Amino acid sequence: MVTEGSYDIRTGRGLIACPRCDALHLEKELASGETARCIRCNTVLARPRSGAFSRIIALALTSLILITAAMCFPFLEISRMGIGNATSLIGVALAYSQGWLAPLTVVMLAFIIGLPALRAILLVYTLWPLSRGRPPYRRVVPAFRLSEELRPWSMAEIFVIGTAVALVKVAGLANVSLGPAFWAFCGVIVVNVASDAFTSTATIWDAIEDAGMATDGREMVEGRT
Repeated sequence: MVTEGSYDIRTGRGLIACPRCDALHLEKELASGETARCIRCNTVLARPRSGAFSRIIALALTSLILITAAMCFPFLEISRMGIGNATSLIGVALAYSQGWLAPLTVVMLAFIIGLPALRAILLVYTLWPLSRGRPPYRRVVPAFRLSEELRPWSMAEIFVIGTAVALVKVAGLANVSLGPAFWAFCGVIVVNVASDAFTSTATIWDAIEDAGMATDGREMVEGRT
């Protein structure tokens, strides 16, 4: 354990690296409302906010509800000359379930539904006890690390953009109506963006360390509460 302001360049104790440009900074305790930024590229390094954990949990639960709604309600309906056909998000994925394209169904469901849902569950698992001042769950370190690794692999935004482009082309051939599931899925994207805005990775790791959990070998600074 080292005190605030000291560091070990060999192990990285007392240092924090910018996630964008890798510049090293001395780790320092921040009060609620303060923001630490990279001196090179101005990227936010840490931004503790009072009640931020509860907000992230609420947004994660909202995301799970919207994902469930997106799976249950019609996604879109296409009609022409009085003949129409509606499909759900699951139906869209199952359209590729025949022949050599069958693996695409699994990949599609995993990236547009599975990963966002899993990441929301992992965030709730990580932050639920911390937001209530309780010791974190035993698997909190691998859970939060997996949550961060999944962040760039969620393809919900790409799916919505691709759907919009396809509908523009189809609109000239038939009448296209967007169902509740489409708007629920758009809501998932908005909620995830808001959740990422509230999430400060360094602050969460520090909270886990302050609770006595070993993370990536960084110190637990004396005097933290």
